Amino acid sequence: MNFTEKIRSLIARSAFPIPAGATEGEFQKTIHTISKLRSVFSLAICLVIFPALGRGVVTTPSEVDTNPLNLDPQVRQAFERFYILDYDGALARFEKIQAENPDNPLAVDYVLDAVIFRELYRLDLLDTTFYAHDGFLNGKHVVAADHAVADRVNSLYTKAMDLSDQELGKHPEDVDALFARGWGRSLRAVYIGLVERGFASALHVALQARSDNEKVLRLDPRYIDAKLIVGVHQYVTGSLPFGIKLLAGAAGITGSKSKGINDLREAGARGVMTNVEARTALGLFLRREARYDEAIAVTKSLTEEYPRDFLFRLELANLTKDAGQGKEAIAEYQQLLAQARKPGYFPSAHLELAWFGLADTLQGQKNYAEAAVAYNEATAQPTISPDLKSRCDLNSGKMYDLLNERDMALKQYEVVLRQDGDSAQADSARKYLKIPFTAH
Repeated sequence: MNFTEKIRSLIARSAFPIPAGATEGEFQKTIHTISKLRSVFSLAICLVIFPALGRGVVTTPSEVDTNPLNLDPQVRQAFERFYILDYDGALARFEKIQAENPDNPLAVDYVLDAVIFRELYRLDLLDTTFYAHDGFLNGKHVVAADHAVADRVNSLYTKAMDLSDQELGKHPEDVDALFARGWGRSLRAVYIGLVERGFASALHVALQARSDNEKVLRLDPRYIDAKLIVGVHQYVTGSLPFGIKLLAGAAGITGSKSKGINDLREAGARGVMTNVEARTALGLFLRREARYDEAIAVTKSLTEEYPRDFLFRLELANLTKDAGQGKEAIAEYQQLLAQARKPGYFPSAHLELAWFGLADTLQGQKNYAEAAVAYNEATAQPTISPDLKSRCDLNSGKMYDLLNERDMALKQYEVVLRQDGDSAQADSARKYLKIPFTAH
């Protein structure tokens, strides 16, 4: 049964207000409404990511159950590299841990985590502003995935599932094996949703991850890390429009925004291995709720703990911008770019993301000349993705139009068309080639 057939089945079994004898056109309109939820689903998929726990529960000083391997100094050192975006350094350490623990699905999940997130970062898919961009949802965004990485992701995922299922076959209530399986599934959902862009398939796998984690919490309420995935799904489901929520309820999927946020707060405060990811998710959801002061406070806790994590510093600047603090946001972006000039300060920094954020903020402050310069600086970065380059070139052209430099604007629009004539940016470029962009 494909995605459309599943939705048709749900509609038939639910109280969703579809009139009897609805035409195919009316049904497709409903499908279109449901497809708009991809932005929410993709955000959920992006967030159900975290380090798994292993076997043999122990009690931490905070009376939270976890696995001894999570407290191993080698594991902690690997994640220290992971959280400053030194994915190669983290991966080398995780591969060593896997070699020392060949039968443990947790060790495989560690490697899978590093492999996937190194690829997501390479593709510029970890900047939160990306998910507000229509091109990601309308199918025109091109992701140049590495086939070798895809093969390795599939191999690692299969191995993690096999090892988890073997343990669960012997001990069905092994919370560590359940959690390891749930984590592997969540990572798989991330890759399917963001790289392969199979939203329906990713959601299916993500729901399996939620089921595993809910069972963990039923068996052991002190397994606080399991609240990350459960909290994310609680929030996302609770955020759905009323009619779609009825459909989700008919399929047994329920949620509450407030419960989701509370779960994330607890995982962020007491989680052994998911506290960083829980705070990241919490900050994003608070941002979505326009609770900017709270989101900024959560993100600052991450920047203080990991000052050399480029993405945490970028998110703080993005939040400051979204909070309407334009001048303060400009200062945050400029400070971030200044720190990046220090040799080795950021092990890995995609400076195009900072230049893009700075340019957008300058544009919002009506400083069009400096915004154009910042957009052009972004396009000059060697790590910029084709999609972001097109967005920057288009916006640069718009700035030149606002500055009445029409010849420069036309050149930028032509650049966009040469890069990818089928992109969302190309559609806008064609429009502005005919009629100059004007500020609303």
